[in-house]
Amino acid sequence: MTDALFLLDADHDDVPVNSDEINAGWKLTLPASVRRHAIQVMRLKDGDELQLSDGRGLRIHAVLRDAQQGVAEVLRFGRESQPVTRLALVQALAKTGHDEQAIDMATQIGVDLVVPWQADRSIAKWKVGRTDRKWKQTLESATEQSRRSWTPRLDDCVTSKQVVAMCRRACVHGDMVVVLHQDATKTWNQLEANIAKLSDACLRDGRPRTIYVLVGPEGGISDTEIEAFTKSGAEVCVLGSNILRASAAGPVALSLLARALGRFV
Repeated sequence: MTDALFLLDADHDDVPVNSDEINAGWKLTLPASVRRHAIQVMRLKDGDELQLSDGRGLRIHAVLRDAQQGVAEVLRFGRESQPVTRLALVQALAKTGHDEQAIDMATQIGVDLVVPWQADRSIAKWKVGRTDRKWKQTLESATEQSRRSWTPRLDDCVTSKQVVAMCRRACVHGDMVVVLHQDATKTWNQLEANIAKLSDACLRDGRPRTIYVLVGPEGGISDTEIEAFTKSGAEVCVLGSNILRASAAGPVALSLLARALGRFV
């Protein structure tokens, strides 16, 4: 079983997260939050191994030497690079926690960027200082669950007008925006050639590119929004004959992308 991973907060925890400050054999005292989770919740004990990360690529493998005092010894460490082809989820705000379910699963799948979207038909509203904190906690929890060394970046909430600008920028920079819509005529299979071309371009020149997956709320994406996104260069497609919930559509598309990009082996 993979060792449990715990995120370190570079701004608040007293543990150096700069790899230049870490050495094998170095003893560290786990922050209170990590110690509580590891010892009281996960029931780790002396001799058990664990992983620590700053959420920005650093992965520390350590072993507990004194569980009661929260003292661990570094066994080895390294910094992992982000994929060259990035995956982003533009998730419309949805009621009853469907949006949070979506970003939780997307994180476990491997999404690199999450963008909240206040769509025309979104019933839920973005409350700065409360909703963003909740989404951030969801992303961090899913990062630990999936043993990732990179926590997805959470961008500011955008309007449909800002999504249009995002689509235009994507066309300029060689990125791709995929809008999932139940009434689209283009299928996912028809997009795979463009996805392969984008991936090949990243491998060829090493320049990061992003594939954005845009998912609407429970009421769907309005015709006005679809028209604006399409005119701005977005690809609109349908995943299949079944209509998926707002919580499921994004993760399903991201799973297909992850497989196409070789992230799933």
